[in-house]
Amino acid sequence: MARSTHTVTNQPPALTGYDVFGTDQVLVEAVERHLAPDLIAEATGELSLLGRTSGSAQVQEWGVQANEHPPRLRTHDRYGRRVDEVDFHPAWHRLLGKGVAAGLTSAWNRPGGHVRRAAAFLVWTQVEAGNLCPLSMTHAAVPALRTDPDLAAVWEPLLTSVLYDRDLRPARLKAGALFGMGMTEKQGGSDVRANATAARPLAEDGTYELTGHKWFCSAPMSDGFLVLAQAPDGLTCFLVPRVLEDGSRNVFLIQRLKDKLGNRSNASAEVEFDGTWARRVGARGRGVRTIIDMVAATRLDCVLGSAGLMRQAVAQAVHHCAHREAFGGKLVDKPLMRNVLADLALESEAATTLALRLAAAYDDGGEQERAFLRLALPAAKYWVTKRCTPLVVEAAECLGGNGYVEDSGLPRLVRESPLNSVWEGAGNVQALDVLRALQREPMALNAFLQEVGQARGADHRLDAAIKGLLTELADLEGIEARARRLVERLALVLQGALLVRYAPPAVADAFCAARLGRDGGAAFGTLPHTLDLASIVERARPPV
Repeated sequence: MARSTHTVTNQPPALTGYDVFGTDQVLVEAVERHLAPDLIAEATGELSLLGRTSGSAQVQEWGVQANEHPPRLRTHDRYGRRVDEVDFHPAWHRLLGKGVAAGLTSAWNRPGGHVRRAAAFLVWTQVEAGNLCPLSMTHAAVPALRTDPDLAAVWEPLLTSVLYDRDLRPARLKAGALFGMGMTEKQGGSDVRANATAARPLAEDGTYELTGHKWFCSAPMSDGFLVLAQAPDGLTCFLVPRVLEDGSRNVFLIQRLKDKLGNRSNASAEVEFDGTWARRVGARGRGVRTIIDMVAATRLDCVLGSAGLMRQAVAQAVHHCAHREAFGGKLVDKPLMRNVLADLALESEAATTLALRLAAAYDDGGEQERAFLRLALPAAKYWVTKRCTPLVVEAAECLGGNGYVEDSGLPRLVRESPLNSVWEGAGNVQALDVLRALQREPMALNAFLQEVGQARGADHRLDAAIKGLLTELADLEGIEARARRLVERLALVLQGALLVRYAPPAVADAFCAARLGRDGGAAFGTLPHTLDLASIVERARPPV
C-alpha cells in the first residue's frame, strides 16, 4: 500500500503579506503619541504603505538576495586602470531605492520628521538591515554640513532627496546623493584624536589635500564622505567627494572590503587617501565638535535598528508559536513558552518606546530636550543595543531547530544583532560619554530626572529604582569602573518610567517587577507567573 512521506503538517505559514507597521501596536501608539494631531493620519498612512511593502514576499526576498550575494570590490578595469568600485546585487539597489523614497534621509525639514523617520527606520530594518547604514549616514550628515552654509546649499537638497541616483557623477548633475563617514584608523579606533591622516592646505578657500588610511569606511560607493584628518590647526572635519566637479574621480583607493560577521549586504572598506581633494567643514581644529552631531544621529539609528531587529525576532517567534502544536496544544498556550514570549515582547516594547521618545526629542529641538538627549541617548545606545543579541538568540530558540536554519531568517537576525552595539562607539565609549555628560553638563541630569519624575508615585518599584539611582549618582568614588552598572540603571529607570506612563498596565507591571523589582531571573522566560502574560503576548502577535 502506497504511503505519502512528504505531507507537510504542523508548520506555520510564512510571515509575509502583512503590514509591518500597522500590526505593531507599540509602534503605532508611539507615533500617535508623539505627533501633532494634524499629522497623524498622513504619517500613519505613509507608514502603513511602507509596512505593507516591508511585509511583502517580494521585498523580503530582496533582503535574502542582498545577503546571499554580498558586494564585490573591483579595484581595476580590464585595461589596468584604477576604478575602485564596488558591485552590488540588483536587490541591494532596489532596497536602497525604496529606503530613500520612503524618506529615510529627509527628516530634517518635515514637521514631526524625526518621529516619522524613526518609525520608518524601525520598519525598514525588519526587511534588511545592511542598506540602513548608508541611509543612516546620509541622514546624519546634514547637521554637520550645516556648519558651512555654502556646502549645505549644494549638498543638503541632494541628501534629503527622495530619489536614489546610484551613478557616480558631480554633485551638480545628481538627483540625489548618499554620504558615508570615515573617522577610525587602525592605530586609534575610537580614540580619533590619535588619527594620523594628514591634511595639507591647498588654498585659502578651505580646500585641502589628504594623505592617510581609514580603517573603517562604510558604504564606499557613496557620493561623499565626512572624514577627520590632522590639519595644521589640529583635528579637522573634511568633505571628500567621490567625483570632482570636472567629472574626474577623486583619489579614493579602496584597499579591501571587510569580511564581517553580519551586515553582509553592506560594503565596509579600508580606504587610502593619497593626494585626495577635500573641502574643510566647520572650524579649523574643531573636527570632533563638527562631526559630533552626525555621530549622535547615527547613535539614535543604532537604537532604532536594534529595536527593529528585536521586533522582527519577537514577531517571528510569536507567529511560529501561535501556529505550531506540541504536547497536545499550541505552543503559545503552554505556560512556560508563554513566559518566554512575554518576556521577549516586554523587552521589545521597552526598546521601541524609548527609541521613539528619543526621536520626539529631536523634533522638539528645545534646550530642555537637547539636555535630555545628552544623557538619555548614550544610555539608550548602550543598553538597547546590548539587549538585542540575547533577545534575538532566545527568539530563534523558540523555533527550535528550525530557528537555526537559514531559511527561517533568524540566523541572519542573529548575525546582525551585535552590530549596533559595536558601531558608533562600543559599550565602554557610551558609558564614558554618560560620565562626561554627568560631570560637565548638569542640565542633562536635571532634564533626565524631570522626565522620569513624571512617573513617580505610579509604581513603588519604579520609585525605589529612582531612589537607588540617585544614591548611585551621589557616590562618585570609583565611578569609571562601575560606569556600565550606572548606565544600565539609567536606561532601565527611563524605560520603566515611559512604560508606566504609556503602556498597558500588564506591560508596565511586568517590566517593573522583572527589570526594576528584580522579580525575574537572568534568562528570558523567568517572569513571575502571576502576571498577565497572555495579554502581553497577544499584544506582540502579528495578526496574520
